[in-house]
Amino acid sequence: MKYIDVILPLALGSALTYSVPEEWNDTIQIGMRVVVPLGSNKMHTGIVVLIHSNEPKIYKTREALYLLDEKPIIRFPQLKFWDWISKYYLSPLGDVYQAALPSGLKLQSETLVQLKTDFEDEIELDEREFSVVDALSEGTAKRVDELNQLLGVKNSMPLLKKLLEKGIIEIREELTEKYKPKTESYVDINKNFSSETTLKAAFEIVGRAKKQLNLLMDYIELSKFLSSKGKIEVSKKQLLAKSNISPAVLSELVNKGILELYKKKTDRLDNSELKTTAPFPLSDFQQKAFQEIQSAMRENEVVLLHGVTSSGKTEIYIHLINKFLEEKKQILFLVPEIALTTQLTARLKQIFGNKLGVYHSKYSDAERVEIWNNVLNNKSYEVIIGVRSSIFLPFRQLGLVIVDEEHETSYKQFDPSPRYHARNSAIVLAQMHGAKTLLGSATPSIESFHNAKTGKYGLVSINMRYQNIEMPKIEVANIKEAYRKKEMVGHFSPTLIDALKTALSNKEQVILFQNRRGYAPYLECTACSYVPKCKNCDVSLTVHKYLNKLTCHYCGYTENILESCPVCKTPSLTDRGFGTEKIEQEIVEMIPEARVFRMDLDTTRNKNSHQQIIQNFEDGKIDILVGTQMVTKGLDFEKVSVVGILNADNLLNFPDFRSHERAYQLMAQVSGRAGRKHKQGTVILQTSSPNHTIIEQTIANNFEQMYETQCEERKLFHYPPFFRLIKITLRHKDPKVVEKASRKLAEALHSIMGNRVIGPNIPLVARIQTYYIKEILIKLETGISLDRPKDIIQNESNSLLSQPTFKSVRISYDVDPM
Repeated sequence: MKYIDVILPLALGSALTYSVPEEWNDTIQIGMRVVVPLGSNKMHTGIVVLIHSNEPKIYKTREALYLLDEKPIIRFPQLKFWDWISKYYLSPLGDVYQAALPSGLKLQSETLVQLKTDFEDEIELDEREFSVVDALSEGTAKRVDELNQLLGVKNSMPLLKKLLEKGIIEIREELTEKYKPKTESYVDINKNFSSETTLKAAFEIVGRAKKQLNLLMDYIELSKFLSSKGKIEVSKKQLLAKSNISPAVLSELVNKGILELYKKKTDRLDNSELKTTAPFPLSDFQQKAFQEIQSAMRENEVVLLHGVTSSGKTEIYIHLINKFLEEKKQILFLVPEIALTTQLTARLKQIFGNKLGVYHSKYSDAERVEIWNNVLNNKSYEVIIGVRSSIFLPFRQLGLVIVDEEHETSYKQFDPSPRYHARNSAIVLAQMHGAKTLLGSATPSIESFHNAKTGKYGLVSINMRYQNIEMPKIEVANIKEAYRKKEMVGHFSPTLIDALKTALSNKEQVILFQNRRGYAPYLECTACSYVPKCKNCDVSLTVHKYLNKLTCHYCGYTENILESCPVCKTPSLTDRGFGTEKIEQEIVEMIPEARVFRMDLDTTRNKNSHQQIIQNFEDGKIDILVGTQMVTKGLDFEKVSVVGILNADNLLNFPDFRSHERAYQLMAQVSGRAGRKHKQGTVILQTSSPNHTIIEQTIANNFEQMYETQCEERKLFHYPPFFRLIKITLRHKDPKVVEKASRKLAEALHSIMGNRVIGPNIPLVARIQTYYIKEILIKLETGISLDRPKDIIQNESNSLLSQPTFKSVRISYDVDPM
């Protein structure tokens, strides 16, 4: 008998073994999806990872229920890659599967509830039970989430359990498929009128119905029905658009048996033929860098391209992609955020046309399934541009991976598991395919630059901007002095106001960067110092004035902005600090004629909102763009002459060993948006600490000095790139339980690994979504293998969770935390 090992989209310790029905023996393959039972009545879609004849000894196997595919939807290198991510990032394989596969490819059983046919009305019910019976009285089965909505409750399961015990309802599981192929209606002529001679009979049937006659004539013209070259398919939409006649007229022709309608599967993605152009020729220094990259790739699997902002890295990428396409290879082009794909996609579409596919989370489940199938079935996409989840696509012959803005923290998945880093994972993916990796950035991460400096990666540098445009002039505005002299207007120094007005008078554009969204970080009562806080998390609520809401950015809890202090009952609540929303308001009040728009998480929630904002800014419909980190990431705007960094201090004073590195990267990147085409730009950097080392290094554009300074500190205090980190996070709703559990685990680890174990510590935010949090940090020398420490961590964690007191503690791991 054949058996299969199946991974399920659940946080299980290993794959589960199922027996294979005999009729599948010749058809089942690794990488196919199967529906298997789990528990008493649940069904899940699993992926076959092994076919064998070894019956498990410790449990009786159950039989797989359905085979969903005619051929594998996962390639073998993908399964190998999933296994690496699972082991390296201490994540269950099921979590990797859950993250990797588009939701549309995962069938799951859904709980349906309906009244029993022999339900007796005489049974006594309370008011809540009767409301369930009333909701099911139509006789059709309803999903549990539908019932929750109808009853206005979060969880109706306890109520359903009572009704089940009374024999009033029945519950069953039903498989649901999220992905449905998109279809389009097409028109054909009935076979009885398929020749020129029989067509006369159709005209006789139509008679004097003028609209029907016109529609029939339009069909004949569009389909080239009478042409010797053969008939062309005509869509219903196309026919009605040409005729400008209502669908009812078409229905009449169908009812008369003259025309027929049929459905045809169609793509949700735009695959229309695109005109392409040749890439721009490279300048001398770009050509030199291009040749150096090729030379470095002959010696190294990974090459770091360190090029200053606006040095034309994208054009070098394009020429490199062309080279690998000539070798019939596939290319993965990673960008850190969806905002970056908008401009970049437009540029790459001009060059690569339909060879380019885009993959990110703003696409619907169905669209992502179609991109997945397109790559799997070798249909057209040879170049994929996408965010971190793109690394999971089923590449056939990957030749090159480009990681643009490789320093960005957006490449790191924080929650849920697997907490992988897309840059590091992409390097491993490329190695598994025998491909090359190019990392690009004006401000590389300390780790990547260290790897390049020590010879692990190749290194190519570009130190000048395209067309020899000068680097932006950075002016420091000392806001401490400006506040003392009462020269500040809102949160704007005189220097920044003058620069703004000069740019606008010259018909130029401005970008203002503030790394906080919302109106203000918090409210405070000036009388009693009360600060409204989230009821679920240990954080103050952020003010969103345009919504009139106080919002928690950790759990989403909201409440209306208070009119008076709930403690001292005085109307003394005032906002503290400022976010992008407040900056937008102040600009509008200060320069009412300016067209101002905001680009942050609040204004870019919809699918095409990024694209629309960027397009409007490029078209000159926006004068001043206020934004968070989104505006720092590789965007290229021709008319931007001034960039304002409104508060550099909140970047510098964050309690994290990476804060100075990130502050430099953010300030250098946002500065790089100024003066990119025809003239030197100006950057106004507002700070209370103008003599801070990082501020001075940013003004001097001295990345190497920043790198050297940070390396000295990190070597001294045992941080990357000289040590590897593993963070263990424990969560529980009882602070005493999580305190006791974290101490016990830390002591057990310390007894084995010694001073490499730090903690347990209380994180900056000690409670999120009602769970109290403790963290343990493991620091490991880079020269030692992580396998043994990881085994110790998992074994000790499992030992802790096996104890009744701690079984409900949640433990998560973050390898190489950011």
